[in-house]
Amino acid sequence: MWKDSETEIDLLEFDYLIDITKNIIENDNLSPCTIGVYGDWGSGKSSLVEMILKDYKGNEDFLCLKFNGWLFEDYEDAKNALLGNILDKIKEERTLGPKAKSLIKKLFKNIDYFGLASKGLKYGADLLLTGGIGTIADLTLNTVLGKAKKAGTDVSETELKKIMESTFQKEEMRKNLRTFHADFKELLKETKIKKMVVFIDELDRCNHDTILETLEAIRLFVFATGTAFIIGADERQVMYAVRKRYPEVQGNQIDIGKEYLEKMIQYPIKIPQLSTAEVEYYITCLFFQDVFQDQYDAIIAFIKTEKAKNFLDFKITYDLIKSKFPTLDENILRETISLSLQLSSVLSKSLNGNPRHCKRFLNSLSMRLKMAEFKNIKLDKRILAKLMLLEYFKDPVFKQLGIMQAESNGNLAELEKIENDKWDGVEKLKVWKDDQWFNNWVKNDPKLSSVDMRPYFYFSRESLHLSHSRTSVDLSPEADKILKALLSKSDTSRREAVQKYAQVNEFESAEILKMIFSALEQSTEIDKEIFASFIEWGETRELLYSYVMSQLDSLPADKIKVSFIPRLGQFAKKTNKVIEMTSLANTWKEKNTKISELLINELK
Repeated sequence: MWKDSETEIDLLEFDYLIDITKNIIENDNLSPCTIGVYGDWGSGKSSLVEMILKDYKGNEDFLCLKFNGWLFEDYEDAKNALLGNILDKIKEERTLGPKAKSLIKKLFKNIDYFGLASKGLKYGADLLLTGGIGTIADLTLNTVLGKAKKAGTDVSETELKKIMESTFQKEEMRKNLRTFHADFKELLKETKIKKMVVFIDELDRCNHDTILETLEAIRLFVFATGTAFIIGADERQVMYAVRKRYPEVQGNQIDIGKEYLEKMIQYPIKIPQLSTAEVEYYITCLFFQDVFQDQYDAIIAFIKTEKAKNFLDFKITYDLIKSKFPTLDENILRETISLSLQLSSVLSKSLNGNPRHCKRFLNSLSMRLKMAEFKNIKLDKRILAKLMLLEYFKDPVFKQLGIMQAESNGNLAELEKIENDKWDGVEKLKVWKDDQWFNNWVKNDPKLSSVDMRPYFYFSRESLHLSHSRTSVDLSPEADKILKALLSKSDTSRREAVQKYAQVNEFESAEILKMIFSALEQSTEIDKEIFASFIEWGETRELLYSYVMSQLDSLPADKIKVSFIPRLGQFAKKTNKVIEMTSLANTWKEKNTKISELLINELK
């Protein structure tokens, strides 16, 4: 299995992105600078920066720091957390002379001042009434008034506000801002730091205020010559945070989020989506790491050397690897390359070439193979991989096949007919007849109909028995926001969420639909707004059409409301599922004749 975190090993061909980032950092004419490393969740932003920081390790001219604002979000002001972490790093990594120590002390004192000033009224009175800070954790004006009375102080609310405001005068704040910036610049000089590189990670996971406070702290306090700040984030999340704070004025054509981002981030570097060939390369290298551990470093070094000769048309082949490493097991080598080819086209398209999702799929595959090994059962990797693709992207079909094989002692008779392109007599899978994804999956090798599928489904039992209430899936921040909007029961939020469907990959799109359906199942009555979200989200991708039909078939007919009929008719016509919807309407006749007749009329 593979560690699901950032890595210092470049299997994503990020070398050119690393080089351009380092070129900006090391160019004195561009200092100070802010660099935005933009990419979707799981695209490799953190790994890219890890590789950059690795290159600077041991270089005395560089001081590198990683800062994760998300970790401090609930405990400390974002600005103070960032500034404090930078000063802590300088103390740890540099020998401080008398002047540097004095500067550090002064800078820390100013950070404390900023912390007080940012709290404003919250802590000002505590300072005056008690002679110290921190004796009261959460002050309001009323609690301060109460404390003042207990202390025998007769002070009015107006007077108290004046006292608290005067504690932090604006001119004092301006003075501290000026001196902090100058003192920090002098500290870099005193500690002989020619380049300070600060990587700010997971910014897009933070709340809107934290995102903006962090960016503004960089520009206000530590944007000095010799500094480079690398912001790893999904740029859409940052722009969204800006728009939330600064709503656009009606009639103003300026995109405030975009304008703000361009002002704060000087050099945007965008991580591209991996192509099918790049996913195949990535998966193959990961498999080599797993099966050829002793020779892995040599194999990867050889592959990189060969790829550099013609990287656009390069392909890892059996003959190429075997010619250089003749002692490798032939069967394992062929199987590994074949499996990579089998998975790459589906994963690149359905997961938008997302490295993290690809790695998680491979980890699930590896775990099941290991579990089978512990049971002394040998599973065919390619058969298991094919079944897992169905599980990931067509969960209802996967579960239906699980039921069918259990009923027929491991055989899949209906699937055998479909593999031979014969749909006559196919009943349980007929709803998927026109589903292009499923048909492509059936045609791809290996064939499953002649295989005893019992051991494969045995190690997939957690998925077979999992209800649709799967809420623990780790969605990207964008997908999570879309899901929340679709479940909000707001027409406006639903419309906005549906329009963002292209911002998530097919896997997450399917997961969102499953979770919406879970919300439908958990209610005694089918909620009209949630039902609308289920249907409208189901219209966004062809991959989802048949899933919607299969799940509608599982809903109790007596729970279907008259108000649902127009949406059902619209869905059927828009997705070319009129025949299937008519068939569904006919099955509802026995328990809900009125709904059945209304739906049939709607479909005419």
